[in-house]
Amino acid sequence: MSTDAHPIEERLADALKNAGATIATAESCTGGLIGSLLTDVSGSSDYFDRGFVTYSYDAKMEHLGVTREVLDEHGAVSEPVARQMARGARDVSGTTWGLATTGIAGPTGGTSEKPVGTVFIGVAHTGEWGTGDSYATVERYEFDGSRAEIKAKIARQALVDVLSELR
Repeated sequence: MSTDAHPIEERLADALKNAGATIATAESCTGGLIGSLLTDVSGSSDYFDRGFVTYSYDAKMEHLGVTREVLDEHGAVSEPVARQMARGARDVSGTTWGLATTGIAGPTGGTSEKPVGTVFIGVAHTGEWGTGDSYATVERYEFDGSRAEIKAKIARQALVDVLSELR
């Protein structure tokens, strides 16, 4: 992560404001922590539109448009689900950016393929209509620590991922 003196949520706030951009979040394993970090910054209503906490399969389908087929084939903790969650947050909200997290915070639930601490972070951007510039990226990470530590690391990494896309 970054060694800058200002917290990531403040640096992202400045970048979003300077770009005239907005963001919506779709959180599973972080349970609203990213939205909390974003709203810790005064003036966050200028860029933070809304947050979805979609912990269950049904919530992911109902609120974000994640397809049953993708959930069934890949499971909730997967690259395709993170991508659909990020796109869903962006598109349902009409924001510039959609940010999604889906992972295993532990201490149980891990497997050899997806150990505790595994997370997929999706970032979706809105391009101008007709340009083909809309896109979504997903990164996989593995973090160590307690459940609370893993959630905090995921939330901050998610903000770092958006900030890196903004630059």
